Amino acid sequence: MILVTGGLGMIGAHTARALVDLGHEVVVTAHHRTEVPPFLDGRVTVEPLDVTDRDAFLALGGRHRISDVVHLAGTVPDADPVRFFRTDTAGLLNALDAARAWGVRRFAVASSLGVYIGRSEIPWTEDLALPTATLPHLIIAFKKAVEPLTTHSLAGSGVQPVVLRIGSIWGPLMDPASPFNPIPPYISAVLRGEQPPPLHADDGGDSCYAPDAGRAIALLATAPTLRHDTYNVSSGRPFTHRRLADALQAITPGLRLDLLPGRQAGPGDDPYLDITRLAHDTGFAPAFDVAAAVADYVAWRAGNPR
Repeated sequence: MILVTGGLGMIGAHTARALVDLGHEVVVTAHHRTEVPPFLDGRVTVEPLDVTDRDAFLALGGRHRISDVVHLAGTVPDADPVRFFRTDTAGLLNALDAARAWGVRRFAVASSLGVYIGRSEIPWTEDLALPTATLPHLIIAFKKAVEPLTTHSLAGSGVQPVVLRIGSIWGPLMDPASPFNPIPPYISAVLRGEQPPPLHADDGGDSCYAPDAGRAIALLATAPTLRHDTYNVSSGRPFTHRRLADALQAITPGLRLDLLPGRQAGPGDDPYLDITRLAHDTGFAPAFDVAAAVADYVAWRAGNPR
């Protein structure tokens, strides 16, 4: 059985779905979010768990025979950065303790494409040295720290670490008003019959639809062998707001979306993740291009609030 912490969040739920589709038994933890999405209903075991409670975390191993861990649970910072770092570090360390105590095969953990900030090369590849740079958000700072904490904690334990440098993911279950990704708010305005605030046509960079991201993580969690400890997780394709607008107009008769010309920051290209390593070791290829992802998301939102 594979444990997915934060398994009812957007990325966690799609990872759990992909694991089940691959034929695995899955247990997901739930804390702040407890509603089971329809595509998981009756297909996974749900365990209420505050991942900062070490004893409760370790007790999961007495109820389930857990073979692998995918640690995706996390919180959103408030006004106190120390509280955020304490909470998410405690959850990570408890997950690592459990993985070692249970003797699991593989421990996959969420990092972020933000760890590459400061590198000018495009696309971003896993062999780039991570720069010392000012980071724009506490979550990215924590994710950058997750990597050495995980690999050093598991050294010599027999548990293989898999660092997931997750790209800009969007799709079903994401907050439609998310401040972290402009796509769901933009589509939500269109669905309300409003003209969304104009985006720059050539802005974009990295983007991956959540079902694709979940399948990529599931393949990394279950592949018979992996040659590396670090993998980019995304579509491997550059994205622009022009393609988003084109996809919405193609499925919405009479819709006209006005875009601002060029890039907000001026001429150039926005970075995105290279997934050659992921594709080589797992056979992953994204199933959704921009048009297919937009159409699928609009259909999903017809019956779901997020």
